[in-house]
Amino acid sequence: MDDNLRRAALDYHLHPQPGKLRIEPTKRMVNQRDLALAYSPGVAAPCVEIAADPDKALDYTARGNLVAVISNGTAVLGLGAIGALASKPVMEGKAVLFKKFADIDVFDLEVDTTDPDKFVEAVALLEPTFGGINLEDIKAPECFAIEARLKERMNIPVFHDDQHGTAIVVAAAVRNALVLQGKTLAEARLVTSGAGAAALACVDLLVSMGLPVENVTLTDKDGVIHSGREGMLPNMARYARQTDARSLPEVLPGANLFLGLSAPGVLKPEWLPLMAPNPLIFALANPEPEIRPEIAREVRPDAIIATGRSDYPNQVNNVLCFPYIFRGALDVGATAINEEMKAAAAEAIAALARLPAHDSVAQAYGGRKLVFGPEYIIPTPFDPRLIGEIATAVAKAAMASGVARKTIDLDDYKRKLTRQNTRSGQLMLPVFEAARGSACRIVYGEGEDERVLRAIQDALDEDIARPMIVARRRVLEQKLPNLGLSFELDRDVEVIDPETDHEIMTELVEAYRAIASRKGVPADEIPRHVYRRPTLTAALLLRTGRVDAALVGGRSEYWGQIEHVLRVIDRKPDISRVYALSGLILDAGALFITDTHMVPDPTPEQIAEMALLGATQLKHFGLRPRVSLLSHSNFGASHSPSARKMRAALKIAKAAAPDLLVDGEMHADAALSQALRDRLVPDARFEGPANLLVMPNLDAANITLTALSASSSSPTVGPMLMGLSQPIHVLTPGVTARGILNLTAIAAAQLETV
Repeated sequence: MDDNLRRAALDYHLHPQPGKLRIEPTKRMVNQRDLALAYSPGVAAPCVEIAADPDKALDYTARGNLVAVISNGTAVLGLGAIGALASKPVMEGKAVLFKKFADIDVFDLEVDTTDPDKFVEAVALLEPTFGGINLEDIKAPECFAIEARLKERMNIPVFHDDQHGTAIVVAAAVRNALVLQGKTLAEARLVTSGAGAAALACVDLLVSMGLPVENVTLTDKDGVIHSGREGMLPNMARYARQTDARSLPEVLPGANLFLGLSAPGVLKPEWLPLMAPNPLIFALANPEPEIRPEIAREVRPDAIIATGRSDYPNQVNNVLCFPYIFRGALDVGATAINEEMKAAAAEAIAALARLPAHDSVAQAYGGRKLVFGPEYIIPTPFDPRLIGEIATAVAKAAMASGVARKTIDLDDYKRKLTRQNTRSGQLMLPVFEAARGSACRIVYGEGEDERVLRAIQDALDEDIARPMIVARRRVLEQKLPNLGLSFELDRDVEVIDPETDHEIMTELVEAYRAIASRKGVPADEIPRHVYRRPTLTAALLLRTGRVDAALVGGRSEYWGQIEHVLRVIDRKPDISRVYALSGLILDAGALFITDTHMVPDPTPEQIAEMALLGATQLKHFGLRPRVSLLSHSNFGASHSPSARKMRAALKIAKAAAPDLLVDGEMHADAALSQALRDRLVPDARFEGPANLLVMPNLDAANITLTALSASSSSPTVGPMLMGLSQPIHVLTPGVTARGILNLTAIAAAQLETV
């Protein structure tokens, strides 16, 4: 880990409050009656019900949506046995993924013992609290016995994700890769590098799905797992072969599937010709695989290759599985996660990749088409269909195999999951994916600001931009050594220094002179403006084609910076004004508001225009726009000028975009509640909550944005300028390095999807 990433990670975990989790009530408690219902004496009522029928705990408590992520810290990531306390950030991280991807609540529990007996006893005694147990980062071979004993003792799902989560995603990828090769599992010949918990779980699941045991050869750091080897555990001994081979290259001839869950570089390129035609190479050691895909492809261009990394196609990622398998298990009250449920999850993941890519996934890849094939054998982690497909398949398998305590309507269940799936944590994922690898040249006006410099480092690490900064070199040379950033000026980041780069600055002065003389700027002031106002310098670099996008401002008042931008960057030819769109990442999902910064009192035509521009911008986030035109009036209840303006805007927007899901005028509560809209009007034009609120004036938009942001501590995205002919955004003074990074990705994604 480089120093910049280390510092950023520490800062992320420290601010705005330590850790990544907090507990919040789900019921109101604002008066004496609420207190009486929540605690004494009212709480006795559900206690009596549960005492009479333990399954009532699923109705009257949070147990049915509560999972424990539990570790003793004996095998944490690549850090090893760092102990229970040091494992806590990882367990909190796993909890966050459960919540963000599947809306499952989690307590992370770090058990301070390496004694398997004590660990099992501690966990088993917690059964009344939880609906499921996710074991994490427990070293082999103890993890096998711990999981087996807990599954035997406990009547709730117990799942060791390091084993089974990996196995499920691997099985899905193998299934699809074999489909492309025209083969079945029965024809596969598998060789592993690694015989630990994850590798054995993968092999076990593949065998349960049809891979013949006799077609499996295991190897580990000590060589081939053969029948004469001593000290093997039963689950390893099952695959021990009678063979004289003792090393990996000796067992590769004829193999058509290599499964690596071991260490970097153990698969040598000179061995690859030994494998069968069209081999499957799963090099899953992370972060450095057993062999790099580009190296493997040089030798075996006929191979299908998967890794555990996000920067290569076919990432085998546990997040494709564990949130959704628990979601399905919890929702039917499953007593276990059995082989049928694991196989169902694997088949659902595999089947999803064979479907046409979802619109939001295509948007995430910059509009490029994703088609089932050698470089797309498993879905992407942000495919919104994952929860509906996998959780439903798991729930169905649980009911069919007899471990479900509840029976549910699967069609209704799938529809419900699909409606609820726009999670806040996924908002920026499609944007970053669209921007990644774009080589977009982005200039930052305030290149001396520490927030900008840290965001640039992150943008380079994410491979979403080729940065240029307007800054004084003498200042950077003093500041950069103390920030711990790894990028180098002139190699990774181009610098435009107003103090020394006179040739470029002179060209920018002349470019500004050509446009500013008729925009109220005195001729003798033009050079001073260009040299001393970095926002203006950056905007001119964009106008003259030296960069593709620009981020400016962040250190002074927003409106002052906007004036410089509007003098230099033209509006799109068919757009009457420039507007600002801001997003909020709320617990319930993403909510966008316009116009938050630009037009004080827009006309009906401008209201419609900003609604259409905002709807287009939402598509960059992989969202289908649901647009509400807000007012103090509900659907014609008032004839005030403001209400009439919003009604007129609705007619204009509908005429311009008949397929757009837009409605109004309405109150904000009606916009966010379908039930309320249904009571007010019989023909509401979209289902579910609105995700784009169009306000009648600037005051309403800005007040709503700041009030929601402050009251919910929700991060904001933007403001994003809409209507300009080139991508440029103005940073607010309170922007964070993360906010700058988000706008960097948004600007790059805009270019990629034009």
